[in-house]
This record gives sequence, structure tokens and C-alpha cells, in this order.
Amino acid sequence: MKVLLYCSQGFETIEASPFIDVMGWARNDFGYDVDVVTCGLTKEVESTFGLHILADILLDEVTPSDYDALAIPGGFKEFGFYEEAYSEPVLSLIREFDKLGKPIASVCVGALPIGKSGILKDRRATTYHLLGGYHQDELREFGADVVNEPIVQDGNVITSWCPQTAPYVAFRLLGMLIGEENAAPIRQAMGYEG
Repeated sequence: MKVLLYCSQGFETIEASPFIDVMGWARNDFGYDVDVVTCGLTKEVESTFGLHILADILLDEVTPSDYDALAIPGGFKEFGFYEEAYSEPVLSLIREFDKLGKPIASVCVGALPIGKSGILKDRRATTYHLLGGYHQDELREFGADVVNEPIVQDGNVITSWCPQTAPYVAFRLLGMLIGEENAAPIRQAMGYEG
């Protein structure tokens, strides 16, 4: 199994790294065939606060049918997150994963490009809820039925409301891929009981 981890410029590392760690534990310590492939519009992607990563693959080289799931961490406007996250290649990628019925997991404002893609119209979702909930208002403008809960799953799409939820979103995605009963021991081994 392969999870495509799409990172826009300005992504938050705390929201991306749990996908790598959770899937890594599943593979290395529990023997599940699950890998994470990082992806960007450019080869070098700079996170919020200046961490540079080299993407494994460029977005224009991705064939969605080759992957089992898509993960999208959020990021900061000040660091250019929305310029890439709202670009047509990213929105098309999201639409294609949804069309194929594959899991799409986001953390925090990673839900906003999902909303902008159009796939959340009349579906339950959430996003960053603090600072007056203005990001939830943005998600609502995209047609989502915004739910004020930490993690919301509607069909194949998982959304969450702040960086703190990132590991739990990664475990939810892992459960969709290998079954919740198989993911539970990995969650416990990593110290996440909830």
C-alpha cells in the first residue's frame, strides 16, 4: 500500500510527520506493507518555519491509481501555503482520489483545498476552529456541512480541526487501510490510547 503525502510550500511539519511515523511503525514494527511517498509541486518544499524537504515525486508525475490514499497537511498563509494548495493541479489531484473512492485525510486547514476542490459540497467536515472559527466559515463557503468536532469522517474523507489532531488522523487513515482492529495495537504501541 502507498500513501501519497502532498506537501504544499508552507506546510506544517507537525501535521505531516505523523503520517510518516504512523505508517513507518506499521511497516517496520508490525510488518504491514504500507509506504509514504512525499509529493510536491516542486522537488524542494519549504515548510512553515523553514524546514526543507526533498519530495520523492513531483505532482505532475503522480498517477492516483498507483496510490491507496492521499494525505494533506495544512499550513500557514504567511508561508505561501494557499498559493500551491489552491492551485488547479492540487485540486485536480483531490478530485481524482475522490472519484476513485480512495481515502483522503487532512489535518487542520488541509481541509480547505479539499473544500475548494468541490468534493465536500453537502458533506460533513471540519477545519481549524480557533481564532473565531474563520477557517470553518471558509470551509462552509465551499459547501461543506461544518461540524465542530476534532475529527470528522464522511465516507472516504477525513478532516480535523488543529495540529493536535494529526496523529489521530494518521491512525484513522491507517485503520481505513489495514482495518481498525489491526491499527489499534500500533496506536497502543506508540502510546496513543484514544
